[in-house]
Amino acid sequence: MTESSTQSLHWKPVALPHPVHMEGRTVTLEPLDASRHAQPLWQAMRGHDELWTWMPDGPFPTEAALHQALTAKQAAANAAFFALMPAATQIVAGYASLMRMDPANGVVEVGNILLSPALQCTTAATEAMYLLARHVFDDLGYRRYEWKCNALNEPSRQAALRLGFTFEGIFRQHMVVKDHNRDTAWFSMLDHEWPARKRAFEAWLRPENFDADGRQRASLTAFTSGKR
Repeated sequence: MTESSTQSLHWKPVALPHPVHMEGRTVTLEPLDASRHAQPLWQAMRGHDELWTWMPDGPFPTEAALHQALTAKQAAANAAFFALMPAATQIVAGYASLMRMDPANGVVEVGNILLSPALQCTTAATEAMYLLARHVFDDLGYRRYEWKCNALNEPSRQAALRLGFTFEGIFRQHMVVKDHNRDTAWFSMLDHEWPARKRAFEAWLRPENFDADGRQRASLTAFTSGKR
């Protein structure tokens, strides 16, 4: 149930997101900086062109080309890009952004998420998503947090559900990406849903939920659904 259209919100526009430093137990987020991050990202992504399948750009043939792309992302006025560094290595292994920012209505999307093999299916990757959501809701006061992906990108759709987003539907012929049609799957998380999602994230992230080899004892979905 969403807020009634007849209910006065006493809403005031919120601030635009900007890249900031965020630190968790297993991952650090910092503003994307092409001069420092291009080289480690090139090493992390090199030879893995499949990582770019669903991305709006890439793959890049050279480190210089990646550097140029990161420079553009770093300077973008309509997105805030974050470099993702696992605590275990302190080496940048991916990036993500807050984008399609609408501070007047309190809406922002998390997207352009690129995870190298070193980050995929890790606690650090999940904690990075938690830190971004916490920043959006708790620090900036947004009302609606969005996740969108190509409707054919099943791993991304499953990730959105696992992270606590709600599927809202398919926008047909929404975009042309790399000269291909993209039907877009839309997901959202709302401010009144965040407290429960936050509790689930924090319970899942507790050290005692992981064994000596770092394997989870209970899944995030178990915490989110309350079936643990």
